[in-house]
Amino acid sequence: MLLSTQLQYGDDPIRNAEAVVALEQAGLDVVWVAEAYSYDAVSLMGYLAARTERVQIGSGILPIYSRTPTLTAMTAAGLDALSGGRAILGLGASGPQVIEGFHGVPYDKPIARTREIIEICRKVWRRERLTNDGLYKIPLPEGQGTGLGKPLKLINHPQRADIPIWVASLGDKNVEMTAELANGWLPHAMIPEKMREVFGPALDAGFAKRAAELGPLQITGGGILALEEEMFEPARQLARGMYALYIGGMGARGRNFYNTVFSRQGYPDEAKIVQDLYLDGRKEEAAATLPADFIDKVTLIGPPSHVRERIAALQEVGVTHLHVNPISNDAPKLISQVKEWIA
Repeated sequence: MLLSTQLQYGDDPIRNAEAVVALEQAGLDVVWVAEAYSYDAVSLMGYLAARTERVQIGSGILPIYSRTPTLTAMTAAGLDALSGGRAILGLGASGPQVIEGFHGVPYDKPIARTREIIEICRKVWRRERLTNDGLYKIPLPEGQGTGLGKPLKLINHPQRADIPIWVASLGDKNVEMTAELANGWLPHAMIPEKMREVFGPALDAGFAKRAAELGPLQITGGGILALEEEMFEPARQLARGMYALYIGGMGARGRNFYNTVFSRQGYPDEAKIVQDLYLDGRKEEAAATLPADFIDKVTLIGPPSHVRERIAALQEVGVTHLHVNPISNDAPKLISQVKEWIA
């Protein structure tokens, strides 16, 4: 089991990068860099590549709508070269509010687009002359554009032709596609005891079509981490605020994937209440409505015995990357302790 964390995208990026350097020395294996409606992820990933030596650097995630598939492939190859083969391409659909509201492009066919982007990226990294006849017409066909486009291949020889691709997916069809095509899966707020019930059929359907050369699907799981008693309540409050944002505010009613998964994991009534409160502007009430047992199950907050039990539950369902957001007066020490447990 490897140890990963998320770069906080709302804070000062240079200070956050300095923190990653210290966490790498403490044993961190992977850092994920988000791209919401914040600074772009790629600039920060390049900076981290220059500042670190061993840690893998993943986009967590690049939205599939904000770049052409070919640029996504070029970007991942460039980051992989700069980092000495440490890049991970994390992809996700984001949501309609961000894609249409911030990027100004239609949010359509997310699963089909993700599938084609994965295929195009791998063609680019293999330095094939690029053609694609689907949602993305490459080159543009006759009658579109100037008619001068021709199949090209990447000029550079990539560090790796098999850069790992991870997908953030929650819906059944998207999870199935992830299990079929991706190297890794980035679920959100996954309760290990509910994983098979909620995601099992979709994963199994994807595994049935999975190419053997992809190997086993890698999976993240974990949450906010706190082992010091004085940090328990601040960490739980932070978790409540974060999950209320996603469950309540990351999407409109009927189009919030996080809310749907929260409901399917055993909280249908709470899912509606939290969303209603959050969308009405009553964010603190929404956070307070989240059940205490949900917070306990999707975080790693508590004494060592409790946290180690939660880690064991994640390992039991196939989590390969323990994902933690440390809350501590000494985050490197906390990372070092957990790394020792999972090693």
